[in-house]
Amino acid sequence: MSGVQTLKVEPSEDGSRVDRWFKRRFPHVSAIMVQKLCRKGQIRVDGGRVKGDSRVSAGQEIRIPPLPEPSERKPRPRLSDEDIDFVRSLVIYEDAELIAFNKPAGLAVQGGSKTTRHLDGLLDAFGEGLERPRLVHRLDKDTSGVVIVGKGPKATAKLAKAFQSHKTKKTYWAIALGVPKPKMGEIKGFMKKAAGAGADSERETMVAARHGDEGASHALTRYVVVSEAGQKAAWVALRPVTGRTHQLRVHLAAMGHAILGDRKYTCDREAPEDLDRRLCLHARRLEIPREGKKPLVLTADLPRQTQKIFDTLGFFANEIEEAAVEEDLA
Repeated sequence: MSGVQTLKVEPSEDGSRVDRWFKRRFPHVSAIMVQKLCRKGQIRVDGGRVKGDSRVSAGQEIRIPPLPEPSERKPRPRLSDEDIDFVRSLVIYEDAELIAFNKPAGLAVQGGSKTTRHLDGLLDAFGEGLERPRLVHRLDKDTSGVVIVGKGPKATAKLAKAFQSHKTKKTYWAIALGVPKPKMGEIKGFMKKAAGAGADSERETMVAARHGDEGASHALTRYVVVSEAGQKAAWVALRPVTGRTHQLRVHLAAMGHAILGDRKYTCDREAPEDLDRRLCLHARRLEIPREGKKPLVLTADLPRQTQKIFDTLGFFANEIEEAAVEEDLA
């Protein structure tokens, strides 16, 4: 057991929750133990009692009671040079607060059942401890495009708040089977996790629900058809106003225009020219508000394989006015 300590909150930790601050400083101490120590008043901030979800500010002093010594654990394996080069090759933007990646389809954002290689694990390439970037949001494993991570707890908390309050604007590009009608509009309704679905987002299945159903959440998507390949397929730009699991995939399938390559959320339409080997959903654009500045706009190019499918169908990204599409989605 260690003795009583007093540690100061670093500037990069400003705004962190007490329980998460403990997790970073003392990873061997469970969240349940932190809650227990808070209830007993053994963890104090500037001499006052706190809860696990209380926020701390830079310069505050946290009383650390005697803690159990960490048990013997295998050291975290170091990233290979190939993995470091790979994750750095995905960076499309970086500043003092965040790093933006163009995530390829097939790379999970977080670990899960039988998922050992993921973006979160690759973030070791950018630092350790407080310097290690942190996830702010997620994309499905088979969805490509813009993903951002925060640099330090304070920046991460601020960015996460922007997502939670729906202040960010996200635009996805998808190829839908058939042509949605009307060609511009909204899809809305309630959805919930299917009975028996696990907590792993890659294994979850969402289903339509009614207002008042247990676990039901409202979902709203705006869409506009950008281009058409006859009646076989359409290039659709999508804006998820809410951020529910698999929202865009569920909404397009519910319209009868499932996303090309989607094996989970399907419709009765056939894929054109045997092009359904990969999910054609791409997080193209992310707009992040910045206090006192213009919003930060991040865009991710289509993956090479998805670009080939766009080309085959006659969809050419360099020939559209993205500003006009954004106005239609506003």
